[in-house]
Amino acid sequence: MTISQVAAPVQTHANYERLIARAKQVPPATTVVVHPCDETSLRAVAEAAEAGIIIPTLVGPKASIAALARQHGIDISRFELIDAVDADEAAAQGVKLIHEAKGELLMKGSLHTDELMRAVTASATGLRTARRISHVFVMDVPTYPEPLLITDAAINIFPDLDAKRDIIQNAIDLFTQAGLGTPRVAIVSAVETVTSKIPSTIEAAALCKMAERGQITGGVLDGPLAFDNAIDPDAAKIKGIHSPVAGRAQILVVPDLEAGNMLAKNLSFLAQADAAGIVLGARVPIILTSRADSVRTRMASCAVAALYADARRRATVLPAA
Repeated sequence: MTISQVAAPVQTHANYERLIARAKQVPPATTVVVHPCDETSLRAVAEAAEAGIIIPTLVGPKASIAALARQHGIDISRFELIDAVDADEAAAQGVKLIHEAKGELLMKGSLHTDELMRAVTASATGLRTARRISHVFVMDVPTYPEPLLITDAAINIFPDLDAKRDIIQNAIDLFTQAGLGTPRVAIVSAVETVTSKIPSTIEAAALCKMAERGQITGGVLDGPLAFDNAIDPDAAKIKGIHSPVAGRAQILVVPDLEAGNMLAKNLSFLAQADAAGIVLGARVPIILTSRADSVRTRMASCAVAALYADARRRATVLPAA
């Protein structure tokens, strides 16, 4: 255990509060919400709309959603409600609305992730772009001073080098366009030295060289780094690692989905961290919530996505009059 770990003060979830406050300062993002058929997802949508973060269109079984709203006292009278008989039809309808430019964001309700992502990744009708689709957890860890992004923990199981390039670029773009500055990106492995016995260390070194050559832009990369010397300054100092990233990482790029998922859940259940989920690389950002997410976490997911949507909106070049 390092000195900084012993002395680290326990903080509140202030990072999410700051993100939510900033999202309230930009125009709300039009958001297609797919199958919000449980209390938590419907309440989060209503609260994000009340806060001026999103303007939702609800897609799902009309009668069930209306009954759910009445049962729990949630006011959805201001929202457009589009009927869909089940989760699969709601996902297909949601994707169609994005194609029709009726939403800047797509949001998962109470359906399973694979039900939504099947519609998103469909070859003929989905939302794919030239960029690889990937997932980012935006984590609020009470003992860490700033938001910590972990990628990819939900979409790409064993990404190769080219996929990791897109995964990193997606995360950097989210960080910068959400107004968080230039991110320090740690490519994590089990050790901080390059060794042929651990292929992820070789990929980490290659990705850093790709950044030097301009194949990854917008962030400061270092790797391989072990988790401790990526996020703890004392651990980095003990190992003799000197870089702008070591001990101060803001984005953690994991070797594969298993590592990312376990890391995020360890932080959630052992360090009381919250984990807001966003999917990037599609035609629009996708708010990918978990059924276990709190309303606050869902609000934070909406806030990050809305900030990203606002940056994309402002970057759009308008045609000459």
